[in-house]
Amino acid sequence: MTSHPKRDHPPNVLPDPLWVFGYGSLVWNPGFEVAERALATLPGYSRSFCMRSIHHRGSVEVPGLVLALDEGEGESCSGVAFRVEPGTEAQAIEDLRDRELISSAYLERIVTLSLRDGRSVEAVAYVIDRDHEQYCGGLDLGEQARIIATATGGRGTNAEYLHNTASHLAELGLADPDLDHLAAHVRDLTGQDPD
Repeated sequence: MTSHPKRDHPPNVLPDPLWVFGYGSLVWNPGFEVAERALATLPGYSRSFCMRSIHHRGSVEVPGLVLALDEGEGESCSGVAFRVEPGTEAQAIEDLRDRELISSAYLERIVTLSLRDGRSVEAVAYVIDRDHEQYCGGLDLGEQARIIATATGGRGTNAEYLHNTASHLAELGLADPDLDHLAAHVRDLTGQDPD
């Protein structure tokens, strides 16, 4: 599996202040300085294990699965909005692009988030490119679990990624039943408790 050359260009104008939407690993590992966190909802997208990971949580030989925002009418995704520490925006966006746009399967988008406290903010979010060869929407939960149980990439095991994301979302009161089901299935397949 090879990656496409970049076809999509990140936005030239970023939100000011710079907010970033976390729905997967960014929830527990944003990787940039955070001035404020707020629970948030993004309409029009669902959180889904719909991207094959060939770098961070898998390899070209044994791809893993990572979460992406998959666009869909009537969908919504809960997560965390992070306001980047003022003065660190350039470094934060550079680091995010290095991390998230490694194979161009994600597209950088400016989206509108509804914060739990009633505010509405513009934020950077990374959504799946359905035309990219790493897109794999529609896999059933059993197949997802089998892939996640065996894959390892440059940032660690795919199972660790799943367990960390599911547990942190639950701690925030944003439990995702599909992730909880997957985590239990992967524990059964691996015979390992993530704790």
